[in-house]
Amino acid sequence: MKTDTRLLAGLTELGIPYTERMLEQLETYYEMMVEKNKVMNLTAVTEKDEVITKHFLDSLCFAKVYMAKRKEGFSPKIIDIGTGAGFPGIPLKIFFPEIQIVLLDSLQKRINFLQDVVSSLGLDGISCVHGRAEELSGKAEYREKFDYAVSRAVARLASLSELCVPFVKEGGQFLAYKSEGATEEIDEAREALSTLGCKKVEILSYTIPQSDLPRKMVVASKTAPTPARYPRGGGKPMKQPIGVKK
Repeated sequence: MKTDTRLLAGLTELGIPYTERMLEQLETYYEMMVEKNKVMNLTAVTEKDEVITKHFLDSLCFAKVYMAKRKEGFSPKIIDIGTGAGFPGIPLKIFFPEIQIVLLDSLQKRINFLQDVVSSLGLDGISCVHGRAEELSGKAEYREKFDYAVSRAVARLASLSELCVPFVKEGGQFLAYKSEGATEEIDEAREALSTLGCKKVEILSYTIPQSDLPRKMVVASKTAPTPARYPRGGGKPMKQPIGVKK
């Protein structure tokens, strides 16, 4: 990674400072992911150039929201919901070491892999949690405790919002990474976001650095507490999203 011009140019474009140690950690992460992917389905993208663009730099577009707020002494709490192979959480922790982050996934095998990554990279201030968002967000130690909830999970935004927003404290933000073609999905989620306490919603449109891949990021700012009845159990966030007519 230390000599990958696309990665280095992308970091520069995003305004993210980096050290040799960070680049070494990213290289180790890439190698561990590709090796584990031989025996476990972590990602369909394994070629290094593609991983750099579609996973690493895409994840780090968090900087478009965070860099303006980044300052000495600010150590935000973040939860990455449906982290999968560790995106965006692991790249965020590598390049923003001051953050305190929880990686949440419902599959124990993925959590085991992520724990190995965290140990091998020598990361601290990061925990890998096995569980379901709709259950954990009802617990006092998780509910409305985070400055940011982030997710690259493939789910309708109206459904994803109900799973993610309850983790965010008032004044915090829910960030959803979406494809360029997600306009309709975003529009149908506005009622859900408002109901859950996010009255202010911005959409960032951009291309992933050093690529021609268009993306959108939903930035939902939490202005009120999430009503206690959310998230609903029994799979309702996925089956019957708030405000979405059948």
